[in-house]
Amino acid sequence: MLIHVVQGKGRKDRYTTLSEVALTELRNYTKEYNPETWLFPGQNPKKFITERTVQRVFENAKMKAGIKRKVSVHSLRHAFATHLLEGGIDLRYIQELLGHSSSKTPEIYTNVTRKSIQNIVSTLDMIVRRDKKN
Repeated sequence: MLIHVVQGKGRKDRYTTLSEVALTELRNYTKEYNPETWLFPGQNPKKFITERTVQRVFENAKMKAGIKRKVSVHSLRHAFATHLLEGGIDLRYIQELLGHSSSKTPEIYTNVTRKSIQNIVSTLDMIVRRDKKN
């Protein structure tokens, strides 16, 4: 359940995760469209889809979904990292999944969110709960 990204952001190669949901959707897509050379071919089936086309598809999907916020395809990368961090994944693993060479780079995802703050249990509450169990 890994994807080998070749020359991703910063022309770096890396491995990242593939969700079971995405795999199912990709299987459905390949059954319907039967791509030959590229998974996502461009207008010429012998060439891959361009970055600009991906941006246009994203903008159209954003409009259809009624999203007014200024977001881009790159925002998906930030969301991925933020959700991993909120899910308790160590920054070193996030660094590897995103292909960051510096351990300092993924620290930008440590912005405090309301959800993260709400999940913090007060140390006093932890002590009281522990004492009640004993």
